[in-house]
Amino acid sequence: MKSLFLVFITLMLFSSPSLLTAQSAESIVQRSRDRIQADTTSTRSRMVITARNGSTSERLIDQYSKDDARGNSRTVIVFQSPASVAGTRFLTIENASRANDQWIFLPGSGRVRRIAASEGSGSFIGTDFSYDDISSVNRKADLDDHRLLREDTLNGRSCYVIESVPKDSGYQYSKMVLWIDRENYVNHRVELYDRRGNQVKLLEILELRDFQGRLTPVQTKMTSLAAGTSTTLIADIVRYDDNIPEIVFTTEFLETGRAR
Repeated sequence: MKSLFLVFITLMLFSSPSLLTAQSAESIVQRSRDRIQADTTSTRSRMVITARNGSTSERLIDQYSKDDARGNSRTVIVFQSPASVAGTRFLTIENASRANDQWIFLPGSGRVRRIAASEGSGSFIGTDFSYDDISSVNRKADLDDHRLLREDTLNGRSCYVIESVPKDSGYQYSKMVLWIDRENYVNHRVELYDRRGNQVKLLEILELRDFQGRLTPVQTKMTSLAAGTSTTLIADIVRYDDNIPEIVFTTEFLETGRAR
């Protein structure tokens, strides 16, 4: 995965919000996204979808991530259950100078379909996450303009509160407000705003655990505010630095589900 420290910020700069520049705010965001250093990440998670009336449904997914030789992130998600979505496979590949490449395999159609950039705001397999949300974990900090709004406390943790405005006017969100821990750089909360400036979603990290010496989010909740629905991702298994074959990050794997 990406290097843990791309940019260092001096102690004085960290301790005095009035001195923080746009570049240092960007550095905080990038440091948060590069916080976990690993060659690969493999997880098995439960995806709990909560409807407006409080009823829930659950999906089991496997996820594999690995950077390519140029440092661009690649992620594959495989749905294992229930039967209605089992065998669905999704691949996203980050590009340095253009929109990410995304493909999906739906067993019902029996073919791999490319996700158009215009579909980025669409629901990811009926969840509260959009296709853009799924790939935003590794979103490069230089795609947005960042501004430190203030320092505040969230659940007893001292946080930088940073506003990030996408440079691409076509991006589904007009801005994101991030709550980044001053001590460990965990991004605890993200407020997501639509093109009219209204907050439409809230992403929260509800639980962290140590896996192989890395502080890892194991419960992440995305809430769609107007709809009153939410999707919670609960990681039961997390492994770093496993050997993941290169073929996993291809459309051939999406179609066959075979890594060899």
